[in-house]
Amino acid sequence: MHFSIPDTEEVKEGSTSYTIYNIYVNGVFHCKARYKQMRLFHDELKKEFGALALPEFPKKKLLALSAVEIEQRRVMLERYIQLVSQDPQMGNSSVFNTFLLTAQQESQIEEAERVSLDTFLMNGHKITISLMSTDQTEDVLEAVAQQIEIPDDFVHYFGLFLVRKEEDGDNSIVRRLQEFESPFLSLKAASKAGVHRIVLRKGYWDASYDDDLLDNKVTMNLLYVQANSDLDRQWVLATREQLAHLGNLRKKGSKREFLRLARTLKYYGYMQFKPCVTDYPQAGTRVIVASGQRELNFRVQVDGLIKEGSFKITRMRCWRITTVYPNADENSPKSSSQESQLELSFEYLMSRDHLQWISIISDQAMLMSMCLQNMVDELIMKKQGKRFKKPQDRLNVKNGGPFKQLSREHSYGVEPPSQTRHYSSDRQNPESPTGRKIHVRKLPEDQSAINRAMDSVKKLSGKGGQKPDQSIMENDAFEGIGDDDL
Repeated sequence: MHFSIPDTEEVKEGSTSYTIYNIYVNGVFHCKARYKQMRLFHDELKKEFGALALPEFPKKKLLALSAVEIEQRRVMLERYIQLVSQDPQMGNSSVFNTFLLTAQQESQIEEAERVSLDTFLMNGHKITISLMSTDQTEDVLEAVAQQIEIPDDFVHYFGLFLVRKEEDGDNSIVRRLQEFESPFLSLKAASKAGVHRIVLRKGYWDASYDDDLLDNKVTMNLLYVQANSDLDRQWVLATREQLAHLGNLRKKGSKREFLRLARTLKYYGYMQFKPCVTDYPQAGTRVIVASGQRELNFRVQVDGLIKEGSFKITRMRCWRITTVYPNADENSPKSSSQESQLELSFEYLMSRDHLQWISIISDQAMLMSMCLQNMVDELIMKKQGKRFKKPQDRLNVKNGGPFKQLSREHSYGVEPPSQTRHYSSDRQNPESPTGRKIHVRKLPEDQSAINRAMDSVKKLSGKGGQKPDQSIMENDAFEGIGDDDL
């Protein structure tokens, strides 16, 4: 996840005024926060992890800040939240998640209320639950799982994804919803920019985990629904004979055999991205990128032929997101009239002594980055012999009690007791189909909020002479190449 604070706004209340810092996640507005709220957030992190574990936090000043000082503080706060988010312990802590969740609620001026939320399977089947509007992602996931009777052992094999309906009628995955947000509020905000829905998909990348789910009727059926969807949209490739065999198994209702055959097919378990552009093997190369099975897979057209390449996540030393202006003069100031694009770049160990940067220009660059991080996290989890968490595990890590929340008065309080959820659905088999009030100040005309958010990540060092990005994602699963690999 990439955090940025691309802009600020001044708020006046009577005779006093203060600065609000707008926090974006993956280039999309998430919440507002005052300096003193972030200071309290920092203090809570310090209590939990110790001062030495935290990055530098901008010092408090007694006098009013000048415009230059506000900009300096904005840059420091942005750097601070980026570094905190990249620390696995702090980024997954209840302090971190609760701060962002509460700030999201306050920014959209939403009081907690009971609402209905529709979650879909990839075939369009709808699951409706009743919940509190501020419930966090994993609370919603567990409620959906309870509704369709997924066993506790397998709930967190799945995830909730924000999906957008494109103009051509296809559905594209925007991102996986995170614990620090409310799916209801995030869907409400996203729907202002088009038709979106929340979809339940498996959340792992290693197809061997399918074995854990095949002996349960519900989880096997969820895999079956997703496999059919991926085959229909050609995310999974099959020959004519294989498709005919799959069709016969489908008619017989042989779901387990269907899945076992599907697992042998090309790109099973991968996420496919829209066609984009890469600089490998040469600049301006059209490419179809897919992520899965611990790799980024490239299909490029070279000399009229489709060639395939594989980049293993264990050979990626690091990666980052940058903003590029393909038609702009490198020395000229950027404006909203210039088209900007997102670029994912990763440093790859091509041979024992040769590291090379490879770049992909795509409007799904943020999603690609999240997929890389998820695959790395899963690989490390597997190497350490750990398993997916269970609902009861989450209850045990909340500091022995309810999450702390940031109140309207901008101080930490205690979360009210949770209410009992009520669920409603047509109770059909999961495979059967069925049919914020955000106050953001007006930005200067030469720069939109989204461009400012993306501009928080600068071009790579050595490209155009611009300042390198501060938020490089180091890869904890990176491995060197030994003699046996050559």
